Amino acid sequence: MHQHAKPEIIVLASNNAGKLREINQLITNIGIRVQPQQELGIGECAETGLSFVENAILKARHAATISGLPAIADDSGLEVDALGGAPGIYSARYAGPGANDKTNCDKLLKQLEGVPEAKRSARFQCIIVYLRHAADSTPLICQGTWHGRILAERRGDNGFGYDPLFYVPDQGCSAAELDATTKNTLSHRGQALTQLVHRFADEQRVKGV
Repeated sequence: MHQHAKPEIIVLASNNAGKLREINQLITNIGIRVQPQQELGIGECAETGLSFVENAILKARHAATISGLPAIADDSGLEVDALGGAPGIYSARYAGPGANDKTNCDKLLKQLEGVPEAKRSARFQCIIVYLRHAADSTPLICQGTWHGRILAERRGDNGFGYDPLFYVPDQGCSAAELDATTKNTLSHRGQALTQLVHRFADEQRVKGV
């Protein structure tokens, strides 16, 4: 995409401020402007899928249908081996209706009480879907995985979600102790978005933009 081309508007099928911030930090240089769905009066979509990819497609199609714009949606979550992969697709609502970052982290700590460090392995998963339009039958689907383990107590004030409990071994700290640039380089969402940016660039080249 040429530097002076008019930015393409894509609706983000999320109202999560943390996700919006991370996405905007990663795509600022590719001629795309992401507009959160709430600015267009679009409400949340029911996440009735049984996998990250199903939920991401549901959310993207909902936003694209109502807005008439291309849409990006992600579905992401934390998989903890000692809990059989939970909370998984239910990560955002792990503590039940009205759950927030604090209550979700509190529940995770309680569920892992007494589990030794060697058995607290976990990973963040992220699926990002891009729909060119609501009826797009070949959406772009990108996946990122970030391996770590769950701490016994919170560490750090950056990030959101389970970041204060997610220890990153090769950095020697929690995800919430990383600066934004480092996190975006390493994280599950950063990995998936980097893939998406490359796919965008490939499509623009094919179209001769």
